[in-house]
Amino acid sequence: QVQLVESGGGLVQPGEFLTLSCAASGSILSISTMGWYRQVAGKQRELVAAITSGGMANYADSVEGRFTISRDNAKKTVTLLMNSVKVEDTAVYYCRADITTREYVTRVTRGYWGQGTQVTVAS
Repeated sequence: QVQLVESGGGLVQPGEFLTLSCAASGSILSISTMGWYRQVAGKQRELVAAITSGGMANYADSVEGRFTISRDNAKKTVTLLMNSVKVEDTAVYYCRADITTREYVTRVTRGYWGQGTQVTVAS
């Protein structure tokens, strides 16, 4: 059973920083892309940042230069450092990972989601 567990959400003031972490666990053969998405009530979930197993990262234009994504392949974790947060960064943040497991004799790759963590930016 594969699980992604997020931590680090909370309430912060504009201009401050916050770090989100996500850890994958279970019978995992490999993890390719890991990323963070966010969703505001009534809107579609959007990509915030993603990083490949080789360390190549891409960011949404709205967070470029303020957020940094990193990962530890050995620990199966991905981290999002959120600097200079803005009120518009308020959302539920979800971790996502493309994970390969073994099902009988077959290698299967699926996208897994964490349960989400609330980030609120307010004065």
